[in-house]
Amino acid sequence: MRFTSYNSTMSFTWTPHRFVGGALAFDIANSVILRHLPERRLDRLADPANLAALPQAASAHSAERASFGVLHPLSPQDAPQLLALREAIDRYFRARAEGREDDRLLADLLEEIAGAIRRDPAKGDLIASTARSALMLISSPAADRTKVCGHCGWLFIDRSKNRSRLWCDMAICGNREKASRHYAARRGKPAGDDTEEKP
Repeated sequence: MRFTSYNSTMSFTWTPHRFVGGALAFDIANSVILRHLPERRLDRLADPANLAALPQAASAHSAERASFGVLHPLSPQDAPQLLALREAIDRYFRARAEGREDDRLLADLLEEIAGAIRRDPAKGDLIASTARSALMLISSPAADRTKVCGHCGWLFIDRSKNRSRLWCDMAICGNREKASRHYAARRGKPAGDDTEEKP
């Protein structure tokens, strides 16, 4: 399966906000910033330093960290497989969240999952752990709570009681969206024109 490469960006810090997807699979899918805006899209994993720091950060911040434990470092040679898995995760779950579930996308994802899980029968491999996360999510009730953030476009699991959550992170995207609407109302422009890169 081919993967898509996006524009790279300068190094940054993997903060807890980068792991708000609710599942490791979504945290990895969300490593593309502003995916829905091609002219501003950024791939955090295009920078080898970010790729190298990701396993340690996921071990510390991902919602599923207790299930996969401490993850080992990746090498630049691992990037193509991780990116192919990432894109398959995003395509399938984004379509599912938007009511466009497609068996072909599921087949593509399962193919990537199979190859990734073969890497590491035990725990400790980021790619295999991401694949297991996606596999568990496919048949989990949580998959039906998958949403796309109304501000940044990230995937997340809405665990709110009435499924009313609109943003991946209220403190970041929720506040930015409200500020955007307020600013747009004052200037008479459509909201969302000032979408910013994630901090």
